[in-house]
Amino acid sequence: MSKVGIIGYGVVGSGTVELFEKNKESISKKVGRDCDIKYICDLRDFPGDPFEDKLVKDFNVILNDEEIEVVAEVVGGATFAYEYTKKLLERGKSVVTSNKELVATHGAELLSIARAHNCNYLFEASVGGGIPIIRPLNKCLAGNEIEQISGILNGTTNFILSKMIKDQMDFESALKMAQELGYAEKDPTADVEGHDACRKICILGSLAYGKQIYPETVHCSGISRITLDDVEYAENAGYAIKLIGSVKPAGEGHVSAIVCPRLVSKSNLLASVDDVYNAISVTGDGVGDVLFYGQGAGKLPTASAVVGDIIDCLKHHNRVLAMSWEDSHDKSYVVDYKTQETSMYVRIKAEDADALKPAISEMFGKLMYIERAGRPENELAFITPNMVEADIDTNLTILSHSCEIASKIRLL
Repeated sequence: MSKVGIIGYGVVGSGTVELFEKNKESISKKVGRDCDIKYICDLRDFPGDPFEDKLVKDFNVILNDEEIEVVAEVVGGATFAYEYTKKLLERGKSVVTSNKELVATHGAELLSIARAHNCNYLFEASVGGGIPIIRPLNKCLAGNEIEQISGILNGTTNFILSKMIKDQMDFESALKMAQELGYAEKDPTADVEGHDACRKICILGSLAYGKQIYPETVHCSGISRITLDDVEYAENAGYAIKLIGSVKPAGEGHVSAIVCPRLVSKSNLLASVDDVYNAISVTGDGVGDVLFYGQGAGKLPTASAVVGDIIDCLKHHNRVLAMSWEDSHDKSYVVDYKTQETSMYVRIKAEDADALKPAISEMFGKLMYIERAGRPENELAFITPNMVEADIDTNLTILSHSCEIASKIRLL
């Protein structure tokens, strides 16, 4: 019989146990032998829990049990989880995880340890919750050169922006609702400032381009400064504002990666992704554009991906699955985002904003001005042509001597 261990009995851990036990018979058929969860490791007590007999508090019980073939690490973070994962892989036990921080920070090292010890490190649940994206990138799309990956990678921010767009709620009110519904943490910083999405795009980029992209090398900005004024201008111009993580080749063996709010054209399918849903667009030179869509978080959707990885590891016991990327210590691997071309939505405030139009046109050339109902005389919004971002910033610095730069948002 194949034995499995679970480390962490929180939302994802309990969901993993629930789904595994519910579908144990069909899982055993897929694996080709009987399977069972032997241990659930957590420091807390769960009196009366239906799986109380499987609960242990000592990680070493799982580590030292030779019957355990696969361990699901759903603790989170990159401290204890890192040490646990290393020790398990070094013992030849495969590890599956939903821990995006750990994969984004130590993925290359842990994949290398797994290969060296004839086991696997799988992390389908680390990006997009229940949305299959890691396997398709690694297998189905492996024959393509990936030209770009762009996606809505965080359900909390997408929910907040959806409320701002559809219900005209301001940011603070939408955030409060997200917290009340359990979509946002008490401290929402990782979500609303883009750190969560950043870790996910780092994982996708590392897999697609074969070299570790570290979160600290990726420019990241969140949605906390988006206003209803920006939402209205975007809507009138045919765009929706979304927090987008993107990565693409930047020539000479480098990549461009960034997480930021963007104006997304209504003709782009990403613009219609609302509520807590995620969507990831992948462009390959052979397949063209493909879109992966679904619930990006939640107890059972994430557990679905964890259990899928457990099955994969059990089916391929003592056989390494082909998934890896190189470590990267070259800080220039991710290019400076200011050197990349983009088009920018800009909103300014001045005593007589319209009077600045000639100067703005002289700076940027052909651009598009945007209107909204009841636009104040002291406000002006426009979209720049496609330019190197550093040049846009230079022009805006000059312009700021005559007005306030109230907002700027990149276009996708």
